[in-house]
Amino acid sequence: MPPVRSGLDVLASRPPHRLRGRRLGLLCHQASVTRDLAHAIDVVASMRGTTLAALFAPEHGITGAAQDLVWIGRARDRATSLPVHSLYGRRLAPTPEMLSGIDVLIVDLQDVGARYYTFAWSMVLAMQACAHAGVPVVVLDRPNPLGGVVMEGNASDPAYASFVGLHPLPVRHGMTIGERALYHNRAQAIGCELTVVPMKGWHRAMRWEDTGLPWVAPSPNMPTPDTARVYPGGCLIEGTNLSEGRGTTRPFELVGAPFQDGRRLAEALTARRLPGVAFRPAAFEPQYQKWKGHFCEGVQVHVTDETQFRSFATYLALIAEARRQAPRRFKWRPPPYEFERRKLPIDLLCGGDGIRRSIERGVPLADIERSWRPGLARFARARRPYLLYS
Repeated sequence: MPPVRSGLDVLASRPPHRLRGRRLGLLCHQASVTRDLAHAIDVVASMRGTTLAALFAPEHGITGAAQDLVWIGRARDRATSLPVHSLYGRRLAPTPEMLSGIDVLIVDLQDVGARYYTFAWSMVLAMQACAHAGVPVVVLDRPNPLGGVVMEGNASDPAYASFVGLHPLPVRHGMTIGERALYHNRAQAIGCELTVVPMKGWHRAMRWEDTGLPWVAPSPNMPTPDTARVYPGGCLIEGTNLSEGRGTTRPFELVGAPFQDGRRLAEALTARRLPGVAFRPAAFEPQYQKWKGHFCEGVQVHVTDETQFRSFATYLALIAEARRQAPRRFKWRPPPYEFERRKLPIDLLCGGDGIRRSIERGVPLADIERSWRPGLARFARARRPYLLYS
């Protein structure tokens, strides 16, 4: 099997002639690296006949050091002395002033294949700003760690648009960030001058481990590809008062709270016979964020067959069971969340209030899953023209 080369690797080997003589902006983060771990900043800065003029940072900053929900301020890159414009804080999109000194914006961000992950939405907002400013956009494509075949979850309701879902999309969408750029540019009528630099050697059924590419954590609590596999469901725990394992070495795999009984929760979830997953009673003490310094009981989610595992449905079952076992202590997390101050975070993550209300009514998981199948079929047809890989 030939090695996979990311869009950045392709750009490094043969920069497009149309970039010559241009002043470039670069939206990137710490995972924007080549196969040999050269960073996109160094790659772009070294391209002949071009000038790297400005850097743009998504959530967690250009170094990835900031935790979730922490606003990022304007900074200056130590190595290049270039300005680093923050796209997570007072502003989520580039201003005309930020774009005034560049001729082309290059985007190189590692996504993880879930609707909530904010990096792709930073790209979409940057595309909108560039369309208004007449600045072309070049997106360097990267693998979807979840592959490009399986899709899962409901398409989000536009009435619940937020920075964890600006436009309708299933939770697990099965697209690369480059494919999403093409899709949103047309589906949302953004109309920016867009070029996607495709990968070489990637196909839709690939696991991350099959690519041979190094894993660099794209965010502080995404340390391994295992984390990415559970994240489409694991992120839902943010909408509750359960710990999602932040502050431990297995974020999103460990779930619990001081008021949960780990063994009882694991037994109930095991009895559901969910595909591709096993549950182990677990105890942990988060070092930061929810339940910091408190002894928590719950479960660790172990993926046993990733071809069968359905993360979104699995964690809906986990939430429903945790709520059933501790009805007085379990709570939905209140706002604010991701710049939204009125709607419940769980509703923003689910793209509507229907799933939460179904859990509260005790609707069987199979019925909830059945409800999103028509929307998945429609999305599968809608995304087809924008898929770049077999």
